[in-house]
Amino acid sequence: MSEIKIQQLKGASFAARGTSGHWVMMDGTEKVGGVDGASRPMEMVLFGLGGCTAVDVEVILKKMRVPVENIEIDIDSERADNHPKVYTKINMVYHFYGKNLPLKKLEKAVKLSKDSYCSVSAMLASTAEITASIEIHNTV
Repeated sequence: MSEIKIQQLKGASFAARGTSGHWVMMDGTEKVGGVDGASRPMEMVLFGLGGCTAVDVEVILKKMRVPVENIEIDIDSERADNHPKVYTKINMVYHFYGKNLPLKKLEKAVKLSKDSYCSVSAMLASTAEITASIEIHNTV
C-alpha cells in the first residue's frame, strides 16, 4: 500500500510526499491561484509514465546485455477538450545513445515496457492511444 501526503503551501501550490519520503512540488497558474512555480499535476502524470518506462527499458536492456550509454524520452500528448481533460493521445520517442545498438532488442524492450510492465502505461491506455518510436544515436 502506498502512502501519499499532499500539503497545501499557498493557494494552488502544493507539496507531495510519497512512501519513499521524497517531496515534489506541484503548482497551478496564477489564474487558478498558484504562483506558477512548479509542474502541473497532469505533467506529473507524464513524468510518471516516462520514468516508469525508462526504468523498465533500462532493466530489460541490461538483462539483454545491450550496452546503452544513455536513454532520453520525449513525450508529446493531447488531452480531451472537455472535463475531465484526460490524455487522449500520448507519443513517446525513445532516444538511445551507444555503439552498434541492436534495433530489434531496443524495440522489444520498449514494447515489453509499454504493453506488459509499466503500470502507468496500463492505466493511461484506458483513455489514451499510446504510441512509441525509437531513434538510435550512434556514439563514437
